[in-house]
Amino acid sequence: MATERAIFAGGCFWCMVQPFEEREGILSVISGYTGGNVENPTYEQVKKHLTGHTEAVEIIFDNSKITYQSLVELYWTLTDPTDAFGQFEDRGDNYRPVIFVENEEQEKIAKESKAQLQASGNFDSPIVTSIETVQKFWPAEDYHQGFYKKNPEDYAQSSKIRHDFLEKQWKK
Repeated sequence: MATERAIFAGGCFWCMVQPFEEREGILSVISGYTGGNVENPTYEQVKKHLTGHTEAVEIIFDNSKITYQSLVELYWTLTDPTDAFGQFEDRGDNYRPVIFVENEEQEKIAKESKAQLQASGNFDSPIVTSIETVQKFWPAEDYHQGFYKKNPEDYAQSSKIRHDFLEKQWKK
């Protein structure tokens, strides 16, 4: 088994876990923070914009069962790639959409996929999701991990606006 890592930011990390976790070949999905300038940041620090971090998910996957390309394609369907200032009801730089790449191959795949999405005409506005070099990933506190399983009612309520947008946008 050959493992690889992908890191995606798409608003609140709670809403990013389940869609990836349910795919065959996914070994783990961890909610956390990346891209900032403070070691081992806390949720309270990040949400107050004190660290420069973005909420993200770290995905460890078996690349013989699922490709990085397929993860990027799934990522697009979970976000509004035209909104650089947060996602849905989650606003601010800590919720910005970013594909963090670890190597030239991931960067190539992400950039080509972004260009294809822009050319598709599915969105009236430009695709503004950033593609950035990965930085240190810090796992979030335990109560954030697997939030959708631990708190299904809260998860359903907090993800409703996202789900409504995604259903409308991707069913075109």
